[in-house]
Amino acid sequence: MDQNNKALEKENTEARELTRHHLLHWQVMAFLLAIYDFIAIHLAYFLALWARFDFVYSSIPSKYMAAYIRFITVYAVGTIVIFYVFKLYQSVWRFASFVELERVVVMSLLTSMAHIIFTILFFIRMPITYYFFGLILQLIFVTGARFAYRFMLFWKKQHTRSSQTGARVMVIGAGSAGQMLIHDMVKANETLDKAVCIIDDNPNKWNRFIDGVPVVGGRDHIMAMVEKYKVDKIFFSIPSATTEQKRDILNICSETGCELKQLPGMYQFILGEITVSAMKDVSVEDLLGREPFHTDMHDVYDFISGMTVLITGAGGSIGSELSRQVAVHNPKRLILFDIYENSVYEVQLELKEKYPELDLVVLIGSVRDSRRIFDVFKVYKPDIVYHAAAHKHVPLMEDSPCEAIKNNAIGTYKTAYAAMVHHCKRFVLISTDKAVNPTNIMGASKRLCEMIIQSFDSKIKEGKAAQIPQLFTHSGIENVDKDGTGRVFQGIKTEFVAVRFGNVLGSNGSVIPIFKRQIEKGGPITVTHPDIIRYFMTIPEAVSLVMLAGTYAHGGEIFVLDMGSPVKITTLARNMIRLAGFKPDIDIKIEYTGLRPGEKLYEEKLMAEEGLKKTKNELIHIGQPIPFDTDEFLVKLHELMETAYLNKKNIRELVQSMVSTYHPEDGAKE
Repeated sequence: MDQNNKALEKENTEARELTRHHLLHWQVMAFLLAIYDFIAIHLAYFLALWARFDFVYSSIPSKYMAAYIRFITVYAVGTIVIFYVFKLYQSVWRFASFVELERVVVMSLLTSMAHIIFTILFFIRMPITYYFFGLILQLIFVTGARFAYRFMLFWKKQHTRSSQTGARVMVIGAGSAGQMLIHDMVKANETLDKAVCIIDDNPNKWNRFIDGVPVVGGRDHIMAMVEKYKVDKIFFSIPSATTEQKRDILNICSETGCELKQLPGMYQFILGEITVSAMKDVSVEDLLGREPFHTDMHDVYDFISGMTVLITGAGGSIGSELSRQVAVHNPKRLILFDIYENSVYEVQLELKEKYPELDLVVLIGSVRDSRRIFDVFKVYKPDIVYHAAAHKHVPLMEDSPCEAIKNNAIGTYKTAYAAMVHHCKRFVLISTDKAVNPTNIMGASKRLCEMIIQSFDSKIKEGKAAQIPQLFTHSGIENVDKDGTGRVFQGIKTEFVAVRFGNVLGSNGSVIPIFKRQIEKGGPITVTHPDIIRYFMTIPEAVSLVMLAGTYAHGGEIFVLDMGSPVKITTLARNMIRLAGFKPDIDIKIEYTGLRPGEKLYEEKLMAEEGLKKTKNELIHIGQPIPFDTDEFLVKLHELMETAYLNKKNIRELVQSMVSTYHPEDGAKE
């Protein structure tokens, strides 16, 4: 213990000695600067008097020279005292800025006014040029000494930067944001990045300079100027650019093979926080050029606030984002349900950290387990259910078709039935565009899910909820209508809806993380077909629209989200290769492997038989339900469940008899 105290005391002593050393150094520098000011002030006013008489010393009248000699020392000492009082000797001059310059000028003006007043009152009225040039020379000498150190540092830094090899940067945009970036590179940036040219589509700016950097042309000149100026990086700095303009320019830039960066956001631009270190990488979403969706979420808040919300599949890409967005909207309680504990545990940790006051319940279980899902509804009585639990991987489900039916179709049925008999207010099924004219079992299973919720809604509206059979595979489970009175089905008003959309960027199993891993390994990137296209949407956008669509529901609807324009997967792959700094087909090859079982060249958002109805949000449409025999469908579901759980080989034929639009042979043809 004594040794620790001695060591600590020794460290404190050394720290005091170090502090004292720095203070002595600062005091010495301040003292030397005061001596310099003393000499400079004498010299400034002597030169002013000498200049007034044409630099001939003998021509200076003795009365002026006598007044100068008698007063200048007093004036110099007084000026130094004023400088000291106003802390002009305490500034760190290597970082001197306009503030220090302003203080020096103001103090010099005040002391010069005092010089005029005191010489006139107590000595003699000196020539006007003496006062004027004396003030100018005093300012030059005083400020020059203080800023000379910074000027030398700047010159040394610029000389060092010019002699070293660093990244040569092309800046896109000759506006305020571009000027901020260039200024940061020239003045403050500690890296070796150097702006060498600027691109702007305004011809009025061509052949002009910003901080010494030339504006060399518009977007049509990008390729040529990259080669001419040997550009390594391109910084996109046009915060006002539309999504289409940004996409077009970035696609040109991606062809150059240069590293691409862009502004962090309009917020930073407004605050004037545009720096090189703040620039972010251009993402594949930027190259897709999709206009971001902006949705008014007030209806969602009113819908969810104070409600108990259950999210199945809460650990997945869609389920986890649903969890985040529901948490924002003040639910009474949020229940996360998933069979895979690791992913939902990560969501739990995130939500607990962000929303410590949130009543959060995390449960592990399967939607295929009737007893488990019934117990969840009995204990927690959720008002709203977002059903995102599903197997989604097309090729894997083709190899295990019975699992797709068990988890997707039967799991949805059991969850929907539990929601109905426990008087849940709203059940929202997360569907997919693969349910449209499906050629794979995964898409067909999701179409079955849509038909299930339409059947439930139809029976409830007809007042025949009791006719919906209860499906379960566990022996010994009690029927919900155990007393046979049917009271459990009275007053049911659960509204069942589905929301259908396409691929989401960056989701589990999407092509983007797959392509990233293939690029990291040096290729090749594998694409199934050169003409294959898909619709894309970001996960937060899709979830926002899902939640908004849920507020529009009256029961039985299939909401279809506007996914924008389709994107060729080959184009996506090439853009990702360029963003990684490689050249497609040269550095990293693209190989075409052929369509996988059940895979289509393109996905559809609606069936031919379905029409579209508008909602108050232009991004959300309603597909008119395709008529089918609900009673026959519900009867066949029991047979479908038994076939799936017995893992029979004829599962596809049975599904085809229930889903008239399911044509697995079409996938093989494509």
